[in-house]
Amino acid sequence: MNFGKEGGIQIKKDQQYLFIGAVALIIALALIFVQGDVPASSTSQVSDESIFRSSEELVSQGSDELVVNVYGHTGEPETGFDPLLGWGCGHVNFEPLIQSTLFKSADDGSMINDLATNYSISSDGKIWTVNIRDDVRFTDGEKLTAEDVAFTFNTAIGSNSELDMSNLKKATAINDTAVEFELKEPQSSFIWKLRYVGIVPEHAYEKETYGSNPIGSGPYKLVQWDKGQQAIFELNEDYYREKPYFKKITMLFLDKDTAFAAAKSGEVDIAEIEISHANQTIDGYRLVALPASRALGVSFPMQNDTGEKSLKGDPIGNNVTADIAIRKALNIGIDRKALLEGVLSGKGDVEYTGVDQREYGNPEARINDSNPEEAKKILENAGWKDTDGDGIREKNGTKAQFKLYYSSDDPIRQALSVAVSEQARKLGIKIDLVGASWDEIYANQYNSAVLYAFSNIDTHTLYLQYHSKEPDDTYRNPGLYSNPVVDGYLEAALKSEDQDEAIKYWQLAAYDGNTGFGPAGDAPWLWLVTTDYLYMIDETLDIGTPQKNAGSDILGNIYEWKRVDPANPTLE
Repeated sequence: MNFGKEGGIQIKKDQQYLFIGAVALIIALALIFVQGDVPASSTSQVSDESIFRSSEELVSQGSDELVVNVYGHTGEPETGFDPLLGWGCGHVNFEPLIQSTLFKSADDGSMINDLATNYSISSDGKIWTVNIRDDVRFTDGEKLTAEDVAFTFNTAIGSNSELDMSNLKKATAINDTAVEFELKEPQSSFIWKLRYVGIVPEHAYEKETYGSNPIGSGPYKLVQWDKGQQAIFELNEDYYREKPYFKKITMLFLDKDTAFAAAKSGEVDIAEIEISHANQTIDGYRLVALPASRALGVSFPMQNDTGEKSLKGDPIGNNVTADIAIRKALNIGIDRKALLEGVLSGKGDVEYTGVDQREYGNPEARINDSNPEEAKKILENAGWKDTDGDGIREKNGTKAQFKLYYSSDDPIRQALSVAVSEQARKLGIKIDLVGASWDEIYANQYNSAVLYAFSNIDTHTLYLQYHSKEPDDTYRNPGLYSNPVVDGYLEAALKSEDQDEAIKYWQLAAYDGNTGFGPAGDAPWLWLVTTDYLYMIDETLDIGTPQKNAGSDILGNIYEWKRVDPANPTLE
C-alpha cells in the first residue's frame, strides 16, 4: 500500500486556493500536537476569523471548486495519470476522471454505458464487439475513434502494470465506431476490464511522458501536478456527457492522519480518514462511512507439510491449518461482531465468504458464528484435545498452534490479528502473531496463515482466488486451495455468455449444499469483516448517492456533486 506524502496543501480563501508550503504545514501540525486535542470549535473559529470563508459565504458565492484528499489508501500515482500503468485501474479501481471508459457504474452498482453504446458476445464467448459514440473528442481536439480504443487495450496487454490482460489476444477497430476484442478463452468477467481501463489517444501516447501530461476525453483535464503534494484538475468544457458542477478539483496527496488535521483546520472539502478518528467530530463537517466490500480475512494453508517448496524455495504446507476441523472451529467460534465493534468501531460489517455484499455472493455459504461451545465440539470430535493441561489442544503429538502474518504497517490488521488470536486461545488454539513486510509475508503465505484484504470488484479475482493453482508465488489463492468441484463451477462462471448465469455458478462455487469455498464448505479462509471507507465532508458539500459498495471510489459519482446551503439543502 502506498501512502500520500506530506507536503504543501491548499486552503480556501476568496474562492481561490493558496498553497501552503511544507514548512508551514510542519509548523501547523507541530502546533496541533503541542496543543493536544484542541476542540474542533476552537480550530474552526480561528480559521473562520482569519483565512477561511464561512459555509454561508461559500454557498452564496456558489463556490465551484473542490479541495479533496480521497486516495489515502492508494496515495499519489507513482507513474502519473496513465491508466495503462495503474491510474484508475490498479488493485483498487476508481474513476480515472481524465480519461473516458467504455462502461461506468451506476449508483446501484449496475453497469451502464459511457463511451460504449452497446456490446455483443459471440456464441463461443471469445469475441466481444463494442460499439462506441461518434461525438467524442480528446482535449487536444482530436476525435476519439475505435482505433484509440484498440490501441489502448493492445498496449495494455504488455503494460507490466496491475492490469491483467493475459486473456486478451488482440483488439481490432472494425470501423470508427466499433472495436472487436478477441479473447484466448471465454471470460464473462471481461466486462470489468472494459469498465475500468481509461482510453488514451494513439496519436499522443508516449509511455515515458503521458503520465505527467495526459490527454483524455473524461470530465476533467490535468492542468498542474506538483509531485509529492497535489494535482489540479479543471473541467473539460467539451465533455460529451453531463458536466459536473465543480469546475476545479485540487487533489492533495496526504496520509490519512495529516488529512484529518487538514479537515480540523478547514483546509479541505473532503478528507479520507483513519478508523481511529471515527468517533471524533469537526465543526462544519460530517462523517460519512461508505461500504466498499473490502473484506479482511485470514488465509489458511490447505496442504500438509511434506517438505515441498515453491519455485522460489518457500516452504509449503501446515499440518494444523490443513485440518478442516481447525478451520471450521475458528469460523464458527470467532465472534465477528465483537471484532467489528472493537476494532472498527462498527464502521463496516461482519463477513463470512469474502463477497457477502456482492451480487454474486451466496448467503447459503455462510455459517452462524460466535458459538465457542460448538467450535470446541468440532475440535474434540476431530481428536484435538488438551491432554497436558497447557490450554493448547493437541492431536497425534501436534499442537494446535500456527503463525499468523500481518502487515506491520497496518494498525487495523494488527488489531484484528490480536483480537482473533485472543478468541482462538479460548478455543484451545494458539496463534503466534508475526508483523512483517510484504516480502516476508509472501515468502510464508504457503506455510502460515496471513491476514489479507480483498475487494473482489472484478469477478475474475474470485476465480484467481479459489481456482486450483501451482505455488507460483503470487498472492492469489495463498493457501493453495484446490477442489475440482469448485474449479468446475468457477470455470463455468468464467465461460458463461450470460452474466446472470455466471452469477449462479459463482454462487455454487461458494457452496452447492455439499462443498464450496465458503465456511459452510471447505472453509479455506476465516473471513472476518468488511471495512467502510471513512470521509470527513464539508457540510456545504452534497455528494449525491455514492455508488453501491464502491466506497473507495468516492469520486465515481462526481457528476452528482454540488455545493449547498447546509441549513437548506435544496438551495444551491
